[in-house]
Amino acid sequence: MADEFAVYKGETFLDEGSAEELAERFNVKPDTVRWWSTPTSHKRNKGKRKVAIRL
Repeated sequence: MADEFAVYKGETFLDEGSAEELAERFNVKPDTVRWWSTPTSHKRNKGKRKVAIRL
């Protein structure tokens, strides 16, 4: 089973699904969605970037 992610921009919930599903919806690669879930990506976020939480 693929990992599930919830995607947020700031405090706003955008979507939920697998990396492949979210990549298609946001027009990015699945690796980009996985990157959004990394600690480094979260540290760089100032509320203007998308971040993903692995569920």
